[in-house]
Amino acid sequence: MLLALELTDPGFDYTLLHEFRQRVLDNGAERQLLDVVLELFKTRKLLKARGRQRTDSTHVLAGIRDLNRLELVGETMRHALDSLAVVIPDWLREQVPVQCFDRYGQPFSDWRLPKSQEERDALAETIGRDGLQLSQVLGQSPDWSWLRTIPAVETMRQVWVQQYWVEEGIAHWRKDDNSPPFKQRIVSPYDPDARYATERTTHWKGYKVHLTETCEANLPLLITNVETTSSGTQDYAVTETIHQHLDEKELLPAEHLLDAGYIDARNLVESQSDYGVDLIGPALKDHSWQAKAAQGFDLICFAIDWEQQTVTCPQGKSSVSWYPHNDEQGEPRILVRFASPDCRHCPARDQCVRSPTRPRTLAFRPREQHVALQNARQRQETDEFKEAYASRAGIEGTVSQGVRGFDLRRSRYIGLAKTHLQHILTATAINLVRTADWLQQVPRAQTRRWRFAALAPDASVGC
Repeated sequence: MLLALELTDPGFDYTLLHEFRQRVLDNGAERQLLDVVLELFKTRKLLKARGRQRTDSTHVLAGIRDLNRLELVGETMRHALDSLAVVIPDWLREQVPVQCFDRYGQPFSDWRLPKSQEERDALAETIGRDGLQLSQVLGQSPDWSWLRTIPAVETMRQVWVQQYWVEEGIAHWRKDDNSPPFKQRIVSPYDPDARYATERTTHWKGYKVHLTETCEANLPLLITNVETTSSGTQDYAVTETIHQHLDEKELLPAEHLLDAGYIDARNLVESQSDYGVDLIGPALKDHSWQAKAAQGFDLICFAIDWEQQTVTCPQGKSSVSWYPHNDEQGEPRILVRFASPDCRHCPARDQCVRSPTRPRTLAFRPREQHVALQNARQRQETDEFKEAYASRAGIEGTVSQGVRGFDLRRSRYIGLAKTHLQHILTATAINLVRTADWLQQVPRAQTRRWRFAALAPDASVGC
């Protein structure tokens, strides 16, 4: 009926949706699916900028089979051969040794693989040689060089770099301690964008989705932005992107409620200076042993003179070096060192350093970031902050609705781009459902309580 077809019309074949999704992605129009609905909400006064919004993330499982390292290289080789068999079947039949048809003719499954570690290592070396030989054959003739641009062949090249090292033209199986970090490793040839990640007790292969929603008391709770990232992407790296996209929609909040994963010193400064957004969330505390012991001299006990580029310790001694540099993540830091004689004879040495010979060193952010971080740590101890931050917990209900009602944690498609499109469609559907409920005055569900806990007095639960 929506397509203005006769009721007896069989309609379109569902497989055409694949072409529609691809056309949307090719034209970069995926964000419009949500933005058009948000613009309609703005005209109806259901959505406004410069209010209060909140963000949270959750894991997303890729639509792939879980593979160990040996299965991974075997399936990667098989996937490349399958792709070449479609493009150049006659040439491939002549080039591939006969034993490869038995080796790569069926899917790799752990129950069919050798059981002893020696045999498994030998098979891994054999697969490595086969893949290296195939790459060399494809690169021998300029007429066939375009075959290397086939996605499955390029994926094989990347997997071989991650799983093998080559010496004198021979591929050798990497040991676990000589492999790239998990956030860089391809975990399946069928979805090269998926990555392995762990967060507390949760382990998964796939992606992360970040949902941002309004939290106004007298308006429906509407999702204003969706970001889908690799599972290895840290939350704080997405904060600026969220604000950029909200700014493009003219939906920036005045206050943004976030958990600690999204808060760092850079975001505290740039969110305020670039977008006028106040980040409300717990900043990471000082994890030095002095701060944890609450007895030693942590960073706040030192007086920093930014103009003179010196630091004075609680005993009145001045630092002897001031060294700006970038840390392992590329973030700017300032490294300060005190003189060895001053520290060696200091009466308060036990409260400052543990090493019997080394002097005290300090590492902190540049001035604006350092001040913003210290202010945030002080503010989060106030009652006003705790009252404002309590509203952030509501975003967990949105994640729950997405998971239970819309299968948010499972990707139906292959690749980051299509998974992001799925999440945008999911957010749009949630907004429509919520708006309909709000207009019909359907009350919001309350947090469920265990029946035994519900019997407890209002004052407290527990012993």
